[in-house]
Amino acid sequence: MAVFEGTFTSSTPLRFAFVIARFNDLVVDKLLAGCQDCLQRHGINVDPHGTQVDYVWVPGSFEIPLMARQLALTHRYDAVICLGAVIRGQTPHFDYVAAEVSKGIAAAGFQTGVPVIFGILTVDTMQQALERAGIKTNNGWNYAMNALEMASLMKQVKELGSASAYSDRNEASVATQALPVASNRMMASDAATEYKESENS
Repeated sequence: MAVFEGTFTSSTPLRFAFVIARFNDLVVDKLLAGCQDCLQRHGINVDPHGTQVDYVWVPGSFEIPLMARQLALTHRYDAVICLGAVIRGQTPHFDYVAAEVSKGIAAAGFQTGVPVIFGILTVDTMQQALERAGIKTNNGWNYAMNALEMASLMKQVKELGSASAYSDRNEASVATQALPVASNRMMASDAATEYKESENS
C-alpha cells in the first residue's frame, strides 16, 4: 500500500483557470492578487498571455459555478480557482446566493473530476471581507495553495489509474496468448479419443 499527498511543486507544467466575479471587485481584486503572488512564487507563470493561467470574468458569484464547470469539462486545466465575495445585506438574498454558489462549485468538481477550488468569501460586512483579503491576511494565497496541492495530488491518482489499466491489459494479453496452447491440448485429446473409437469399431 502507499500514501498519496499533494505537493506544491511539480515536475510537469501545471495549467490553471480563474473564474472571477466582477461584483465586489474591491475585495475580489485583492483575492486575485494574493492568488497570483502565491502561484508566481511557486514557479507558475501568471501572465494572461502565457500558457499556464487563463482568466475568465463573470458578472457575480452566482454565475461562477456554471463557468467553472464548463472550463473543467475541457480538461485543459489541472485546477479551476473560483474567486468572489458575497456580503450579507438586509434581505435573504445573501443566503440564497451563498448556498447555491457553494453547492454549484462542489458539483462542478464532482461531475468533472477536476479540482474546483472554493475561493468565495461569505461574510457579514465589508470590513470582514477586507480583513480576509489583505488587511489581516489574504485568503487568496490559501486558495492558490489548495489548487497547487490538489492539482499535484490528482495527477498522482490519475497516474495510479493508468498504471492499473496497463497492468490489466498485460494480464489480459498473457491470458490470450495462453489460449492457443490450451486449444491445442484439447484438439490432441479429441484426436486421441477419435483414434480409440475407430480401433474399437
